[in-house]
Amino acid sequence: MTALDAAAPPPSVPIVPQAQAASAAPERPPGTGGVRFLGREPTYWRLMIRGALLVAVTLGIYRFWLATDQRRFLWGNTEIAGDTLEYTGTARELLIGFLIALAVLVPLNTAFFLAAIDAGLVTVATFLLLALFGHFAIYRARRYRLTRTVFRGVRLHQTGSAWLYAVYSMLGWVAIIATFGLAYPWAQAVLERYKMHHTHYGSLRGRFVGSGTRLFFQGLIMWLLVMGPLLLGVLVLAAGIDWQALTAALSAGGDNVWSQIESTNPNVGGAVAFMILAGIWSFLAAGLLYPVFQAMMLRWWVSGLRFGEMSATSRLRTGQMYGVYLAFVGIVFVYSLAAGMVAGILAAAATLLFKSFTGNQIAEIAGVVIGAIGYVVMMLGYSTIYQVIVRQRMWRLSFETAELSGLHALDNVKAAGAASSAFGEGLADALDVGGL
Repeated sequence: MTALDAAAPPPSVPIVPQAQAASAAPERPPGTGGVRFLGREPTYWRLMIRGALLVAVTLGIYRFWLATDQRRFLWGNTEIAGDTLEYTGTARELLIGFLIALAVLVPLNTAFFLAAIDAGLVTVATFLLLALFGHFAIYRARRYRLTRTVFRGVRLHQTGSAWLYAVYSMLGWVAIIATFGLAYPWAQAVLERYKMHHTHYGSLRGRFVGSGTRLFFQGLIMWLLVMGPLLLGVLVLAAGIDWQALTAALSAGGDNVWSQIESTNPNVGGAVAFMILAGIWSFLAAGLLYPVFQAMMLRWWVSGLRFGEMSATSRLRTGQMYGVYLAFVGIVFVYSLAAGMVAGILAAAATLLFKSFTGNQIAEIAGVVIGAIGYVVMMLGYSTIYQVIVRQRMWRLSFETAELSGLHALDNVKAAGAASSAFGEGLADALDVGGL
């Protein structure tokens, strides 16, 4: 979710009148309720298209204002138990946080670059340190967004150590890689418990009760379909190779190394073919099952949230997630065709125009410039479509399919917590690990 104009008055956010909306809401037992999203998608389309154009014109600077506009729209149209959320962050905060992050990262990256000239191992250390910084930034950015989120006049806030969270994240990814993804549910459960244990709504502390073991069994079949064939292909390839003969063939060199490998390893061709087919299967299965994974994770996460006696339950259906991604793919396909035809016509016309007046060299330069502009426009278009179709619809679904119970726990909450700096947001933006 993203930013707002600090100098100009905030954009108007259309919200459906609560009295009108409440009249259509079903009766619920006392203390229970749902969450509704009241924003209209056409309005969000206009906000995002206008923002993308301004981002292009300002060479990216306007993205801080666009981010704030996005957040104010999404927060302001999210209704919980009859009251909407409020986002109080500003674009100026995001811009200042980004500049501070650059002041930290530029000297650091320069030092890494100079050190890497003399030591190859420094490259690995640099990657690990930047990854640690990335997880640190994710936690600090979450802290900023929470302290700029207000509900019923009370702000949310976050305590805890961002460095400790980053260490937990890094250790989790080590376990995930070592187990070929099997440790993912428990790694996620550890992180969510840490985040929610340090998340507060005023004086009310949150917690997370989602089970990593339950998530593991829910996703086990999916893991077998995606990773099973790939791991089997690796085993077949490893078993079909005479490693001593392979080492000897590679050491001998020559113009036809593959023939030498095949002559000493008659089964290697079939093993490689099986490995390639298994890799293709895993890639396709991962793409086709990704909405299933997203729906499973969102249900698990929402249903694990607690604030005091208030609990949430997600009723998200997998088909709803497929609908989001199918809509995204369809719109991207149409957009790509239309944009490609327009870009081709404009590029050809401009090239012919410059060639007829000034010669080939300037025409080539013009073609490169037009190509670069076209690339930026295409990427901004894809980003806009993704933000509207995927991000906004997933936001809507995650709230509208949630049901809350124990809402009385929110009635007597006292204000607590202070606003956090935007340094984490700026660092996350600079490292490209930011979120809405």
